[in-house]
Amino acid sequence: QVQLAESGGGSVQAGGSLRLSCAASGYDYSNYCMGWFRQAQGKEREGVALMYIAGGRTNYADSVKGRFTISQDNVKNTLYLQMNSLRFEDTAMYFCAVFIGNTGDYCSFDRQNRYLEHWGQGTLVTVAS
Repeated sequence: QVQLAESGGGSVQAGGSLRLSCAASGYDYSNYCMGWFRQAQGKEREGVALMYIAGGRTNYADSVKGRFTISQDNVKNTLYLQMNSLRFEDTAMYFCAVFIGNTGDYCSFDRQNRYLEHWGQGTLVTVAS
């Protein structure tokens, strides 16, 4: 059974930082994508940052490039999202996801490129302006 457990959300002032964690277990594939999506109230879910776990290639949404960093700890089977210079518009529920992609070692945000996906319950990030 695949389990993804996010943590690290909270409230922060604009310009501050948070680090999200996603502890994963039970996903028995060797080449997969893992990463973060977010959904603000009243908006559709959007991709934030993804990593091809086997090779480490990353993909970031334009809105977070230069501010967010995705990383992994293979020993702990944990994925992280370091979020710096947070903005009010970063306020959202952040979800950890794992899936098989069909775009080689590049992980796409597009739904059509994701298979066998699993999602965590989410962790709320609130940025006060």
